[in-house]
Amino acid sequence: MVIYKAAVIGAGTMGSQIAQLISSSGLPVILKDTNEEALKKGIETIRRVFQGRVEKGNLTSGEMEQKLALVRGSIRYDGFQDTDIVIEAIDENVKVKQNLFQEIERICPDRTIFATNTSSLSISAIASAVKRQDKVIGMHFFNPAYIMKLVEVIPGMATSRETVDDVVALSESLKKLPIKVQECPGFLVSRLLMPYLNEAAIAIWESAQPIRMMKEVDQMILSMGMPMGPYRLSDMIGIDILEKVSDILYEAYGPRMSPARLINEMVKAKRLGQKCGTGFYSADPEKDKELDTIIKKEKMKYFLKSTPVSIERLIYPMINEAVFTLQETIATASDIDTAMMAGVGFPQDKGGPLHFADQIGIDIVLSKLEELSKTLGTRFWPAYRLKKMAVAGYLGVKSGKGFFTY
Repeated sequence: MVIYKAAVIGAGTMGSQIAQLISSSGLPVILKDTNEEALKKGIETIRRVFQGRVEKGNLTSGEMEQKLALVRGSIRYDGFQDTDIVIEAIDENVKVKQNLFQEIERICPDRTIFATNTSSLSISAIASAVKRQDKVIGMHFFNPAYIMKLVEVIPGMATSRETVDDVVALSESLKKLPIKVQECPGFLVSRLLMPYLNEAAIAIWESAQPIRMMKEVDQMILSMGMPMGPYRLSDMIGIDILEKVSDILYEAYGPRMSPARLINEMVKAKRLGQKCGTGFYSADPEKDKELDTIIKKEKMKYFLKSTPVSIERLIYPMINEAVFTLQETIATASDIDTAMMAGVGFPQDKGGPLHFADQIGIDIVLSKLEELSKTLGTRFWPAYRLKKMAVAGYLGVKSGKGFFTY
């Protein structure tokens, strides 16, 4: 099916950015929200993105106005009767999304694809509320959507091949890189990213000098080639979002995904990241002292000892989870690495977490994970495939074979 018209529900950060992408490709799009104020902010976001391109010389003012004319804001479902795809970008709540899809199923034509931008919720569970389950699919964009290339395409249990193919084609027409991912809690990128961000939160919680260590760790990860450190990234994503996703992953995968207590405490203290101006970082020095106080209070409460921080402590859990997803055939080794480079900026010279493991040596990665498991906890317990590869001589680049051949 060729997609001629789209609608996006939710005029927040992600919804407005997705609508901007669609209009930029030349397709008309309806941007819907429940109130005029949210809608106004969403349209302003779209204009701001286009204006940035005009200022850089990538777009003329006339072209910008033509593309803006393709966007129509609405607080009602006017125009949904002939949409080919509806993409929702609303609250991360299964029931809320189910209710929404039930509502639009009564309005949209039979051909309409219902896509959800959820980062971690079950596609099959969302689809279970509607009759046309074959038309429901995950289409997960990454923030900022107008820059990040990756789109995770996640079929539910009943999603048709035609729906998958149509969404892949749409993603490509938006100049995105679609990666098909089998349904699982957290999908691919969020599932690999959370152990890394969670460990960073645990590390600062256990640090003797938390604020200083936080800045040093972010710089250390920058020097490795990542676009930003884990604390800056956490602030950008939103500490409350991290809490929700980590709870979902813990429920699904157990102890190795145990949420960092500091994340919960920061949410309680309303340190939610960039959206409110204060998270791990703040422009106000007094807010830094507040974070320091929260951490020291928690350390005393749980009698925590200071623990060393290293690149291995943060990056190896990401590698380990990549191996778990490979074991479960969530995605291919090549797609896993591509997704992490395109979705979170994993350094291209390292080729993604699995290529990076091959460069380091599978035996070395395994040995370090076993060491960390003994000293810091069973969340570092190595995936079985690492052990199987090590004993079979699949050690990576040095043996000519690992996750890839050399």
